[in-house]
Amino acid sequence: MIGREKEQRRLRELADSGEAEFVAVYGRRRVGKTYLVRETFDGDFTFCHSGMARTGMLRQLQAFRSSLKEWGHVNCPRLENWIDAFDELKQVVKSSDQQRKILFIDEMPWMDTPRSGFVPALENFWNGWASARKDVMLVVCGSATSWIMDKVLRNKGGLHGRVTEQMSLAPFTLRECELYAQSRGLEYSRRMVMECYMVLGGIPYYWRMLRRGISPAQNFDELLFSPQGRLRGEFDELYASLFRRKEPYVKIVSALGAKPEGLTRDGLIEYAGLSDGGRTGKYLDELASCGFISKGHVVGHKSKESIFRLMDNYSLFYLRFVTGFGGESRRLWTERLETAEYYSWAGRAFERVCLMHVREIKRALEIGGVKTAEFAWRGVASDGKPAQIDLLIDRNDGIVDICEMKYTKEPCALDEAEWSRIARRRGALRGVLPPAKAIHVVMVTDSQMVQNAWSKEVMGFVTADDLFVQ
Repeated sequence: MIGREKEQRRLRELADSGEAEFVAVYGRRRVGKTYLVRETFDGDFTFCHSGMARTGMLRQLQAFRSSLKEWGHVNCPRLENWIDAFDELKQVVKSSDQQRKILFIDEMPWMDTPRSGFVPALENFWNGWASARKDVMLVVCGSATSWIMDKVLRNKGGLHGRVTEQMSLAPFTLRECELYAQSRGLEYSRRMVMECYMVLGGIPYYWRMLRRGISPAQNFDELLFSPQGRLRGEFDELYASLFRRKEPYVKIVSALGAKPEGLTRDGLIEYAGLSDGGRTGKYLDELASCGFISKGHVVGHKSKESIFRLMDNYSLFYLRFVTGFGGESRRLWTERLETAEYYSWAGRAFERVCLMHVREIKRALEIGGVKTAEFAWRGVASDGKPAQIDLLIDRNDGIVDICEMKYTKEPCALDEAEWSRIARRRGALRGVLPPAKAIHVVMVTDSQMVQNAWSKEVMGFVTADDLFVQ
């Protein structure tokens, strides 16, 4: 398995704890939750079941009964309700001679159909029986993050405080994607891996679709722009699988996709046409918990003025290039390579990748052991015009790093005009920082820097290669 060492180690520790364990694994669709659990335990379960999408209680119970029979309960009676279902699961556990009874229920949110009584039955099973047994480990998974958080992690009823471990599965890093590409024999350069990451993010399932023998751009044409492209309909499926009522979430994502520089909460409500009603915060929390959006505190501003940005690379690419695509060309992406539009998109996409790899940037700057806080910043420059910095690293050694991120065709060369723009932002920031703080400019580029008079003003350099180091 590529990556997931920390998660695998923790799951094995829980399996060996000698206590009853209730583990919730969640994360966005296609991130590898099911694969992680199955590979960690090598299929050595006492019981395993997966909920069915978009079906009613009767079909869910029929499927659960089939799983019970498959895992040893050959004479399982017909199930009338979820109390019956969990009672029969007890029989499977009791009859097992395994020392550790690992129960894996995947896509649990789909099983909680309207008026089915599923959650109270689950509460009864765990609180009234399983939690008293030191040999039971229940692992539940689900892409519908809002359900996992509301019904399991933040449950105010019988499951309150019952989860012993919650595990949010994050997308792969650049290095993990590089290793995965190598394992599949894709033979990609790091620049190609970077481009794939800027389109697909770190979602292993998407990377698995990349075909050998053709370029990343050809793969994108095939997956996203051909009539039967496997990722062309993924956007709707993605949000429908995560959230029972996807509309407000899609509104938020679409609004942030149209404003890549980010929006405040109030700006988002206005731009997306949301009626706040106190639920917008919940929507934002759930999108953030899946890694779709980030909430960046803006130094010098109140918390309510935090900046929300869409960070899911696939969603951003889809919203910009695939939405409204009329099929005028099946080679849309290969035809746009090296154009001004391509580099406009790539510049923004590279910034997002950098924001996802702050730990690697800090390591390259040799400040990995320094306590830091990362911020965005918006203000007004001396000329009265807005100024924005997407990444500040505020270090407890008295330095604030301004990270300038550049994606270019050739080696990056600063000129007088570019340095003037950087100096303008630095000057605006200087006006709001304590005098004791020093400001350093750091360049983060996809290639090497050209050394000239202006580069001498830069205090730190990070290249794309540094983002691959873990």
